[in-house]
Amino acid sequence: MRRKSGVVPAALAGFLIAVMIAANAAAADFGVRGFLWLPSIEGTMRTDKDGIRGDNVDLKDDLGLDDELTYSVEVYAGGGNHHFSVMYTPLDYSASASISRPITFNGQAYQTNSVVDSSFKINMFDAEYRYDLVNLENALGGFSFGLLGRVRYIDGETRMSSAELGEQKRTFTAVLPMVGAGLHIGLIANILEARAKGAWTGYSGNQFYDASVEISLTPFPFLDIHAGYRVMKLELDDIDDIYADVDCNGPFVGISIGF
Repeated sequence: MRRKSGVVPAALAGFLIAVMIAANAAAADFGVRGFLWLPSIEGTMRTDKDGIRGDNVDLKDDLGLDDELTYSVEVYAGGGNHHFSVMYTPLDYSASASISRPITFNGQAYQTNSVVDSSFKINMFDAEYRYDLVNLENALGGFSFGLLGRVRYIDGETRMSSAELGEQKRTFTAVLPMVGAGLHIGLIANILEARAKGAWTGYSGNQFYDASVEISLTPFPFLDIHAGYRVMKLELDDIDDIYADVDCNGPFVGISIGF
């Protein structure tokens, strides 16, 4: 994971442009997907500052963060065994709660019974390429299996504030090169299909994985309706003095319009 946020967006933008040019050059299909995702949030975070060790804070039990509806928007293109996509997903959790114990966050000590406003936010930008090792899309209901590479850029923020101490906020960025696999099974010709996909990265105590399974229905040409479940985990070990172990899991629904 890298921390130089000035270089990261430019590098990602260049990668996305290259992906879309390659996709358009050989695309047999092109489309847009939109998803509504309701992930529950579980986990802890810790923020140190100037040698002052923070407390491990439970996002739900200590801060009262609760499930929040979010969305993903994806543009995809592909031809033959090659598939390209770019996706954006934001996560935004916030709450106000009277804390039941002292909490040290970002060098500040919030006292028991203090009313604390808190938030945990992540914006995720994905660029993905998948190559099908097995492609039987023209046989029976269709079947394919492939390996994928993904570059994920995350831009995160964690915040706490109270009337006594004011606002304390920390931000972090990271580039995550991920590897994974994707599976597609046609259940009823081109009408009902099942898909599964997952990607992972991890090193030096840091880990990130994101996986989903779904069923899609195609009631009309060019229109797919999706329903499934997505699981995501983020482990940060001393990224700009931020430590986190967070799970976001939940169901989603969506639609695709393809050409």
